[in-house]
Amino acid sequence: MVDSLILVLFLISGAATGWLGVDLLPEDLLIQVTNLEGLRWVMGGFGAFFGLVAGFFFQQLRKRLMRQVRSMPTDLLVSRAVGLILGLLVANLLLAPILLLPLPWEVVFVKPLAAVLSNVFFGVSGYNLAEVHGRTLLRLFNPASAEALLMADGVLMPASAKILDTSVIIDGRIRGLLDSGLLEGQVIVAQAVIDELQALADSANNEKRAKGRRGLKLLAELREQYGRRLVVNTTRYEGNGVDDKLQKLTADTGGTLVTTDYNLAKVAEVQELKVMNLSELVIALRPEVQPGDPLQLKIVRDGKEADQGVGYLEDGTMVVVEGGKGRSGERIAVTVTGALQTPTGRMVFARSDQEAPPRRGNRAKSEPNRPEGPEHDAPNPR
Repeated sequence: MVDSLILVLFLISGAATGWLGVDLLPEDLLIQVTNLEGLRWVMGGFGAFFGLVAGFFFQQLRKRLMRQVRSMPTDLLVSRAVGLILGLLVANLLLAPILLLPLPWEVVFVKPLAAVLSNVFFGVSGYNLAEVHGRTLLRLFNPASAEALLMADGVLMPASAKILDTSVIIDGRIRGLLDSGLLEGQVIVAQAVIDELQALADSANNEKRAKGRRGLKLLAELREQYGRRLVVNTTRYEGNGVDDKLQKLTADTGGTLVTTDYNLAKVAEVQELKVMNLSELVIALRPEVQPGDPLQLKIVRDGKEADQGVGYLEDGTMVVVEGGKGRSGERIAVTVTGALQTPTGRMVFARSDQEAPPRRGNRAKSEPNRPEGPEHDAPNPR
């Protein structure tokens, strides 16, 4: 209905402009016209056609603008609107003296041209400034807050919002980070993430259903514990999959994407988005072991190579022990000899400080072979 009304209005406006525009033609040209009424119909028809074309382009522009507005966070929308209004206000204040200047008829077109150019320039400038510094602009409306003033002056940097990925919610370690105070700022959960958790919870697969229910339960507990700090962003972004929508939300809010997905983290880094990979954070927080450090390590299983055993540190780091083969289940003293950083984690190498106990049958193998037979069992006649 609205689209049809837009086309009709532009059609009527174009036809009226063409019909009435005949009176604005130079008098010398009008004198040469024999059928003025026919000229009005021709100009009205051309005006109606161009008005219809303009209405079609305006209709497409309106649809695109409405899609952006629906997918735009509220704070960003408000800040951009305020920036646009301030830009237009400045443009018209500067334009007032120019409009009052008495100009000759030959250059009178300068006034409308200056009005259009100044409004476009300052309006776009205000819009762009609000897009970059919109949140700081909104904080200025609360001058009683000392924190807002410090942020406005650039003395105090605001904590960026943390946008949770589905993987980090299912993982569950986000609760420990929040409880320990390592994560500051608002915690944002996108509507696409909630929809994905719900789809997992309704899945016929038992494993997926358990993950989805665990994630929804964790969100409910975090909402109860942290209250308004946990925000559900109901903006429905357009994109291919949850990852694409999370990247758009991160770009619009300027927040930090928290995930355990290695590929998503790398794509976000390529797009110059703030990202926190919990897997890399856990690796960075692991205690460092240096060559020569003594450890008490429990051997869990034998290694792939000869005379190697495998154990694990308390943080899950795998330790390959030389001289640990055949000692599964024992806790032995080892000395670190080196470490290797891999894309999936860290691997530590060590050697055992204890000699391996003799295996069954080693003694018999160490004794010289004694020939058997009745002739050798007889006593020596000498």
